[in-house]
Amino acid sequence: MQTNFFENQSYFIDEKVNFFKFENSYQIFNDKGENIGAVNQKLSFGQKILRLLINKQALPFYIEINDTNGRLVSSLSRGFTLGMSKIVVKNEHGQMVGSIKQKFKLFKPTFHIFNAQEAQIAEINGDWKGWDFKIIDQHNNQIGTISKKWGGALKEIFTSADKYNVSFDQNYTDTQNKMLMVSAAITIDMVHNERK
Repeated sequence: MQTNFFENQSYFIDEKVNFFKFENSYQIFNDKGENIGAVNQKLSFGQKILRLLINKQALPFYIEINDTNGRLVSSLSRGFTLGMSKIVVKNEHGQMVGSIKQKFKLFKPTFHIFNAQEAQIAEINGDWKGWDFKIIDQHNNQIGTISKKWGGALKEIFTSADKYNVSFDQNYTDTQNKMLMVSAAITIDMVHNERK
């Protein structure tokens, strides 16, 4: 029986260095250091050319999250944007499960997470400089973190600044909401890279 990818409570996301940096690519590990999946951005030839000519922050993107068997577990997409972007998240069947919207706050990035019914289920806020974000649910309870700071055995494996951890409270078990929040973490990293 296949374990649901989003039943994990901790995700270590490791950015793979791409010299030309056309497509973002990541490996995902669990809290035991085991590879559980990958994240890959898919770009057409035309989109690669546009990335050389136009500000990346305005361009659309499509990203797939796959398990170690290559099975699609989630996808993220964004259309052309001139301001704060909206990212649509779909499950493995192509059904929309929610969206992520960036809210402009000076020096304090904030991302609102909505379910398929457009009800806000969480907010992620923090700072890029310290790469320290809190995941807050709709009742204003902290249910997780996104951070480049962690200890334990994995500290020896993940020492680069290009790696970060998405961690949920042990009592938080809603797999569909976690799908949205892990997707939001990837979005935060991409938005940060686009700003460079």
